[in-house]
Amino acid sequence: MTEAAPSPLLRVTGLTHRYGEIVACRDISFELFAREVLGVVGESGSGKTTLLNCCSAHLEPTAGRVEYDTRTHGLADVFGLREPERRMLMRTDWGVVHQNPRDGLRMDVTAGGNVAERLIMTGARHYGRVRGEATTWMDRVELELDRVDDPPKTYTGGMQQRLQIARNLVTKPRLVFMDEPTGGLDVSVQARLLDLLRGLVRELGIAAIVVTHDLAVTRLLADRLMVMRRGEVVETGLTDQVLDDPQNPYTQLLVSSVLQV
Repeated sequence: MTEAAPSPLLRVTGLTHRYGEIVACRDISFELFAREVLGVVGESGSGKTTLLNCCSAHLEPTAGRVEYDTRTHGLADVFGLREPERRMLMRTDWGVVHQNPRDGLRMDVTAGGNVAERLIMTGARHYGRVRGEATTWMDRVELELDRVDDPPKTYTGGMQQRLQIARNLVTKPRLVFMDEPTGGLDVSVQARLLDLLRGLVRELGIAAIVVTHDLAVTRLLADRLMVMRRGEVVETGLTDQVLDDPQNPYTQLLVSSVLQV
């Protein structure tokens, strides 16, 4: 007897988004499965961040559907969910790691409080357990525990990004959206952060969509790659296959530009 094919965790069908007359994304379709990491690359203005914002329900597409395998409704249209259901989805099953950690952290709340806050939003109430879990996660992302009560505004950029990762992963989400997670950091900090992210994603079995202009990031993190240009997907496939043997002229240009740096 043939086993049934696994159903996708996320299904995007015909996604299009316009800003007035400008088409940021045009007719994009793909499926993402549990424990899979999808990289989305392209130059600035290619539409990759708009795509990520639509998939994470921060921006409603002009056309098309974004469906997610919810725990209660199965594969459901994200924008067809009631607002409380969608908010709960964002607090539990989903995480979002922003390029600028200031967009994902409360800068005047303690570091431990930032991590604990997400636990509290999912119903955790026991102070000792919440603080303990927050401290454990700060340790897992290599933050100094004697700074658990310091606000993130006193942290370096790399420390803030690790704290944002801890805040998002503490509830063990099934899907994480990452927008340039190493952008703006120096090379040595980027390398440590990428090693940390790769280990945690694999250990926790998280599915992820990683938007970046840096092909080295996708090489390290992504199982599969989509290349975008002017709002359209011009090439897709296994990451190593796309980067080692690009078929589209634009992808070839991207890869050769990196190799020549």
